[in-house]
Amino acid sequence: MSTTTLTPTPTGTGASAPAAVLHDEGRIGLRGNLRHIGALVRRNLLQIKKDPESMFDALLMPVVFTLLFVYVFGGSVGGSMGGDRQDYLNYLIPGLMAMMGMNIAMAVGSGVNDDFRKGVMDRFRTMPIARSSVLIAKIVVELGRMMVATLILLGMGFALGMELQESVLGLVGAIALSAAFGAAIMWIFILLGLTMKTAQAVQGTGMLVLMPLQFGSSIFAPTQTMPGWLRTFTDYNPLSNLADAARALMMGGPLAHSVWVTLGWTVVITAVTAPLAVSRFRKKS
Repeated sequence: MSTTTLTPTPTGTGASAPAAVLHDEGRIGLRGNLRHIGALVRRNLLQIKKDPESMFDALLMPVVFTLLFVYVFGGSVGGSMGGDRQDYLNYLIPGLMAMMGMNIAMAVGSGVNDDFRKGVMDRFRTMPIARSSVLIAKIVVELGRMMVATLILLGMGFALGMELQESVLGLVGAIALSAAFGAAIMWIFILLGLTMKTAQAVQGTGMLVLMPLQFGSSIFAPTQTMPGWLRTFTDYNPLSNLADAARALMMGGPLAHSVWVTLGWTVVITAVTAPLAVSRFRKKS
């Protein structure tokens, strides 16, 4: 990270320095914000380079989930859908794309919490940079990890025989939609990371949120055979709409409703949680 970019110029002594930094934050222009975000992204990437084990979840999770569900549940679920394991593979991969962002997002909250525990975030807050740039840089790097996981997932799908029934443009659209929704979910976990006392608490709370959303959705199986009350939940579950939108873009089918609902969830989640996360970041002691 360039010290010329992020090292603060002394603005006073004692308690007056942080106050001056906060006062100057609103004067930072777009170019300055982008420069700070770029420097912080580089810092986070260097952390990954020094700790390559932090990429294991992004590298291995798509492989494990694909093999597990295709070969353990593919025959029975595919048969219940009127097809076979191959048909289930075409159904599953777009659904797993919807799930990637949720699982990667949980690591963001844990990372932010850990950075505060180590004092890294306190150092950033004494610098003349926009508070949002620290959090946006985290999201940019995690989106990169999400794209790596998505590409591995698609590679596994095509290696096992997945057939893309729409154009490559539809595939790109499904990836972009998954990334947009994943970024929105990351703001939720950043807020959790700034609110919870420990990284373990963030992970525990995250699992309580993830499990119902993932398995109470259309990611792994069609919802037609589910009880009525559960189908009502899946209808409003944003992961179901994202999975259905990705399938429509990649495999064909009704498209407009699921895409617009997913975009609506994305905008609402970001509009609510992003300002709360930035505010919490400023005030966290």
